Order: sequence, then C-alpha cells, then structure tokens
Amino acid sequence: QVQLVESGGGLVQAGGSLRLSCAASGNRFGFNTMGWYRQAPGEQRELVATITSGGATNYRNSVKGRFTVSRDNAKNTVYLEMNSLKPEDTAVYYCTFRDPRLNDYWGQGTQVTVSS
Repeated sequence: QVQLVESGGGLVQAGGSLRLSCAASGNRFGFNTMGWYRQAPGEQRELVATITSGGATNYRNSVKGRFTVSRDNAKNTVYLEMNSLKPEDTAVYYCTFRDPRLNDYWGQGTQVTVSS
C-alpha cells in the first residue's frame, strides 16, 4: 500500500517562504512524475508544478520564478520550495505521484496560508 506523507505547510506573511515535502512509502518500483496541486476554498484543484523522473519540470504561470519543484528518487520524496509568497497562494497543497503502472497516489494535503 503506497502512502504519501506531506509536511511543511503553515502560516507565513506575504513575501515569505515555505518548503513543502512529500515522502512516499510502500513502493519498490519508484515513481514517474511527481507533482503538486492546490485547492483554495470554493475553487477547483489546480496544477502547481510537476517533475518527471528525468528532471523535467512544469509550472503554472502564476508561480514561475517563485516556486521550485525538486525530487530525491532515493528517498521517494518531492519538494516544493515556495518563495515570494502571495495571499493568492493560500490553499491546501496536495502532492501526487504516478507509478510506472500509471497509478496515481495523493497526499493528505497541507494548508498553506499567506497573510497580507
């Protein structure tokens, strides 16, 4: 049973930084794409950033230049470094992993709140 455990959310002032982590357990075969989504109250879940097994990254336009996604394959962990945070970044952030059989797994979500 694959489990994803997130950490690193919290409350920060606008302009501040946070680093999210998400570690997977229960998979012996590694993962293909890892990524982060977020969902604000009353909004749909949206893609934030992804990173492939080869290290290629993709970001939503509003976070480009401020957020950095990275991964440690040995630890089955993905990170999201968030800088210059804005109030509109406030949301619950979810990590997601896809395994080689194209099964998708989701973390439990971690709250990020940016005060103005």
